[in-house]
Amino acid sequence: MKLIFRYMGRYKKYIFIAMVMKLVGTVVELLLPTIFEHIIDKVVPRGELIPVLIWGLGMFLTAILCRELNVRANRRGIDNAHHVSYDVRQDLFKKTMDLSGAQFDAFGLPSIISRMTSDSYNVQSAVQQLQLMCVRAPMMLIGGILVSLWMDVRLALIMVIMLPLLIAIILGVSAKGLPLYAKVQQKLDVVVRVMRENITGIRVVKALSKGDYEKRRFADVNEDMTKSDITATTVMAIPGPFMQLCLNTGLALVVIIGAGRVDKGLMEPGVILTFLTYFNMVTMGVMGLSRIFMTMSKASASANRIAAVIDSDTDLRVLSEDEARTPAGDGFIRFENVDFSYGEDSADSSGFVGQTREKALSNISFSVKRGESLGIIGPTGCGKTTIINLLMRFYDVTDGGVFVDGRDVRTYDKDELRRRFGAVFQNDVVFQDTLRENISFGREVTEEDVLEAVRDAQAAEFIAGLPDGLDHEAAIKGANLSGGQKQRLLVSRALAAKPEILVLDDSSSALDYKTDAAMRRAIAENYGDSTIIMIAQRVSSVMNMTNILVLDNGKCIGYGTHEELLRTCKPYRDTFKVQMGEIE
Repeated sequence: MKLIFRYMGRYKKYIFIAMVMKLVGTVVELLLPTIFEHIIDKVVPRGELIPVLIWGLGMFLTAILCRELNVRANRRGIDNAHHVSYDVRQDLFKKTMDLSGAQFDAFGLPSIISRMTSDSYNVQSAVQQLQLMCVRAPMMLIGGILVSLWMDVRLALIMVIMLPLLIAIILGVSAKGLPLYAKVQQKLDVVVRVMRENITGIRVVKALSKGDYEKRRFADVNEDMTKSDITATTVMAIPGPFMQLCLNTGLALVVIIGAGRVDKGLMEPGVILTFLTYFNMVTMGVMGLSRIFMTMSKASASANRIAAVIDSDTDLRVLSEDEARTPAGDGFIRFENVDFSYGEDSADSSGFVGQTREKALSNISFSVKRGESLGIIGPTGCGKTTIINLLMRFYDVTDGGVFVDGRDVRTYDKDELRRRFGAVFQNDVVFQDTLRENISFGREVTEEDVLEAVRDAQAAEFIAGLPDGLDHEAAIKGANLSGGQKQRLLVSRALAAKPEILVLDDSSSALDYKTDAAMRRAIAENYGDSTIIMIAQRVSSVMNMTNILVLDNGKCIGYGTHEELLRTCKPYRDTFKVQMGEIE
């Protein structure tokens, strides 16, 4: 709940206004039954029409005032709640952008999505309730009891005796509800993950006729979440029937006892009618408190999950020069005895769950001069992409050092470091936007830069064949583009800003050999000042690099030029022979 109050503090002026209007509106509402009682018991018996009309008009105007104050308070409260939830989502999204790779892996994409959607909605509902029901319900409860005590102590005691029991039930059940709702949100993370996997991989599911299997898999996780939700909702619904029974019993006692007192002349008829109205107000107050506690139980669980992300400390702290390592040699890019393991993270109540993995890199060392190129090759899962992740500081090394331009990458501000790169990653994303915007990507690149990048990436021909050219709208994830078209578009994006370091991670796997060779030749001719790192499965893609790093199971098993590796590295030589044989 600390997170909710923290964000509400940004709008305390407007929240205060909403709460004051709600308070005044509730007080005015509490006056209405008293005015009604006065009309019934004091004005009507006089038998004069004018006083009845005057008091009736007064009651009508009071009702209008009550309505206006409550409506305006509700509108202001809803507006404040939307502003708070907007800020929560904005800050959550910003924090997500700053999470390290390890933190993002630990929280998990489905969990991040559910925190930004259902959890933020629960926070919004809580803020709305805190402003409105947390004023109205207690005022109805306390005000109704006080006025009832003033009108008739004996009848009011019926309500007063029942309240401690009702409040104890509400508090006890709410204490049980918080962990149950936290469990529901964790189950929702799993539902989102399975749903996302199936939507993303819908073509594979259909192609392999696995629709029925995936339906059953989704039904299992959906049922699991539904059971947890039913359990939480059932527990939180327990007070309702008990409160209704107690309140209806009390209402019956009020009617029986009140009728007896009226019959004995100890009470006016209007008093008992008014008393029943106040009793209903007290009932609404108690039921409102019950709803508040239910909403707060949900919101507290959701707020804790959101706070776990927003308040998490980054594990990619910028180091001072004194704290950082000093490179042992020259080179624009250097890896020195680098070890890396994805590590082990324990689970906690917020859903921060990591995975245990084996060491991804072991004792990796190499150096690349400015303007040189490095090819990285090896079997799937050998650590090729991990090298890029460390170089661009998505993760920090477990041991050793990574250096760019003579500085430990941990001394760079992350944006300062990453602005030096142009990168195409495995399974990179084409956004739902025009091709031009996908290439420029909000950076300060000119139209000429875009056109030049398109030509060098061998994308000019297919873009020219589109009706709108660069203004053609790409679908989500580039669904209306072929694999080769997407890869050329992504390479265009990487080239457009003329980066100091160009990273191409398996960026030509969907291209034919002729297009791949033409693209590599254009990059070599027009981006000679860039330091190029290319990850590939084909030897033909890296054989002309200045040096080639051969990896296997996270270890370096070969390093040198193409000719040197053919002589000294048997796995590289075997791969070359197999691939050249396939070409022939």
